[in-house]
Amino acid sequence: MSESPRPCSPLWLALVLISALSACSALPEFLKPYRSQVVQGNVVTREQIAVLKPGMSRLQVKEILGTPLLTSVFRSERWDYVFTLNKQGLPPQSRKVAIFFKGDALERFEAEALPSESEFVTTLGSGIKPEQVPLLQADPKVLDERAPPVKPKEVKPLPPLPASYPPLEPNR
Repeated sequence: MSESPRPCSPLWLALVLISALSACSALPEFLKPYRSQVVQGNVVTREQIAVLKPGMSRLQVKEILGTPLLTSVFRSERWDYVFTLNKQGLPPQSRKVAIFFKGDALERFEAEALPSESEFVTTLGSGIKPEQVPLLQADPKVLDERAPPVKPKEVKPLPPLPASYPPLEPNR
């Protein structure tokens, strides 16, 4: 008959450590495995929606918003734009925009709260603040000293053009 591990034994401590490490939410951010950023769908911003006007053609809407992610053969009067962003350390983002047509003309659209372009760009940032970039300046005297000497190129005149050119196709 095998004995169960005692609360102080190394096997017991190893089991507790493994179970604690397996719970990824309990790990500090620097110990979590890397997950790549996944961006899917069309980014639709407030500025793009502001341009849409009822009566626009499907082609005009497609030029503004891009190709819709979801279209249905059975419901051709509706286009759906869906955007998802899964980034490590942040909750997943999801936005949906539905565009409704009557014939070939835009009738209306339904959208959740959309970010502006600048707000969206900040969500894509790495979260690492860049260091202050030093201002690069050079003294004009130093630049003149280090500049290679400029030699004027010899300009040779081009030969004269021929008076006539040979035919492109042979005579028959």
